Amino acid sequence: MATEPPRGAKSAEAERLPRGVQLDEPPSPAASAEEAEEDGGKVPLFNGCVPLSHQVAGHMYGKDKGGILQHPDGTVLKQLQPPPRGPRELEFYNKVYAADCEDPVFLELRKYLPKYHGTWSPPTAPNDLYLKLEDVTHRFKKPCIMDVKIGQKSYDPYASAEKIKQQVSKYPLMEEIGFLVLGMRVYHIHSDSYETQNQHYGRGLTRETVKDGVARFFHNGYYLRKDVVIASIQKIKEILQWFESQKHLNFYASSLLFVYDGSSQMTTTWLNDSTLVEKRRVSKGQGPGGNTLEYYNNNIRVISSPENGKLESSVGRGFSKMYALHKRHQSQISLKVETVEQDNLWKSSACFSQEHLNGNVIPQLEKVFCHRPTVVPESAEVEVRMIDFAHVFPSNTGDEGYIHGLKNLITVLQNILDT
Repeated sequence: MATEPPRGAKSAEAERLPRGVQLDEPPSPAASAEEAEEDGGKVPLFNGCVPLSHQVAGHMYGKDKGGILQHPDGTVLKQLQPPPRGPRELEFYNKVYAADCEDPVFLELRKYLPKYHGTWSPPTAPNDLYLKLEDVTHRFKKPCIMDVKIGQKSYDPYASAEKIKQQVSKYPLMEEIGFLVLGMRVYHIHSDSYETQNQHYGRGLTRETVKDGVARFFHNGYYLRKDVVIASIQKIKEILQWFESQKHLNFYASSLLFVYDGSSQMTTTWLNDSTLVEKRRVSKGQGPGGNTLEYYNNNIRVISSPENGKLESSVGRGFSKMYALHKRHQSQISLKVETVEQDNLWKSSACFSQEHLNGNVIPQLEKVFCHRPTVVPESAEVEVRMIDFAHVFPSNTGDEGYIHGLKNLITVLQNILDT
């Protein structure tokens, strides 16, 4: 049974939780795990719910005591953790999403969180409570997801000395850089498959490798999605602005969830006397060695056939002055692309050997058609949301640890762009 977000900062469920809810053991975990493993984890557990298939970090249903489920209505169900963590996270959502909330800090914060739809309990286990949250990946066809823990400390002010030692030993660099990659899932268009990395990948990153380690999330197997990097930086800056303006809360062991669509056509825009919009698409099952590759540049189509190494180009009237196709030798093609950006002339040229077009068409064509200016006016569709609030505490000071992590993450992403 789902409930709407309560009107007060504290719901009746939150008040009765420590006394009435048994959170140490989820309902039939062994049986649930066995059922979930069948048919790729898509067998319903109860009320049509299934384990969340694209989870990259945190407690996995069937493997841990808690877990995240997908509800048939498309929302995400996060099982409450044992006290005090679970009740603390529930209270956080109740306070931020209270219907009578008028605090501008909390109202602004809502923009950076998953939407909260109250709580849910399975009919067969009414005392097991789940947070019912928005699935921020739902609108993406091939969601690429990265979970990054933010802050210089992954333990809260009430942690024991043993807990502090344990957390610091997991990733000592976190106190310096202020973030840790907990996991990622990246779609590769050439293989129509996902690359996944877990928390051990992030913990293995050093000062020297952290930039390349984060950049891996933005690479689709052919090229770096700089449009996604740019959009991510902008989203993080908005969250940073919120943190720099508030002294209400301090966040520990909380994360940013990054999501973008790995299958979407990438749009790059040059603004000049006439606007050129470039779109790239590789259909499923096509790539190096395939029969046909099509790149759409408005009404420009480029087709390469591996059987004969033929390159064809159809150029629309509007771009006839910018694109010229010249044959210099029987075995060589030179393609020159010219466009004017305000008073500056931007030129890109590349030569393709006929034999190279057979096996390396994408890397070669990318040098011409995928060359991009440093500024991309049109932003990619990207989600960056704050998640995991079991260690959020009231405060009278700014959250310097979280701010430090956000600034360093922005720096790393900017360095990825500048490479």
